[in-house]
Amino acid sequence: MNNKKTALVLGASGLIGSELATTLIQRNHYEKIHLIVRKPIENHYSSVCEQHVVDFDQLKAYPELFQVTDVFCCLGTTIKKAKTKEAFRKVDYDYPVEAAKLASQGGAEKFLIVSAMGADSNSRFFYNQVKGDVEETLKTLNLSALNIFRPSLLLGERKEFRLGEKIAAKASGLLNTIMVGPLRPYKAIHAKKVALAMAISAESDKKGVNIYPSHEIEQMASQK
Repeated sequence: MNNKKTALVLGASGLIGSELATTLIQRNHYEKIHLIVRKPIENHYSSVCEQHVVDFDQLKAYPELFQVTDVFCCLGTTIKKAKTKEAFRKVDYDYPVEAAKLASQGGAEKFLIVSAMGADSNSRFFYNQVKGDVEETLKTLNLSALNIFRPSLLLGERKEFRLGEKIAAKASGLLNTIMVGPLRPYKAIHAKKVALAMAISAESDKKGVNIYPSHEIEQMASQK
């Protein structure tokens, strides 16, 4: 391990973020891993991790937290949970963009973000449109390396209940067996694999904008 490397994870209490924190610890690539959260989370991580409870509306007040080697953004919500489109956009667009700006100013080598399959600024669907907007904005920032991950339906145990995802997850077991060839990119993927792919890509020296669709995320994770 290069003991001078440090990481910052936004969204460590979420499905992918919690898996990512565990994965980063296991891979032993960072001397210190900072977790930015809205409220304290169960401290089941190692001493390598340090929690920071912050007001996400005031991220600019914490520039020192972004003076790390790599910044991982796993923020995301749903319209149902956010209740309004404006609140949804704040979590899925405003916060990630502000974090990326702070990462750039802090000299981070990489900014890695979880987007979504179908991300497209011109999409008719608001969710995909916002994901596309954040990707396009991030591309305009002065980031040495921008790694964008576009998983399909996520599998894993969320802390909050999402009926639609539960139903889709149950069906995905059967569907995944027939999703080959052109359908392969649409296979459901486990959050652990997304987290592992993010960790692996952070350990590479690849620069510029790198977009990883779901089937490539699966391939990366299978290589360990």
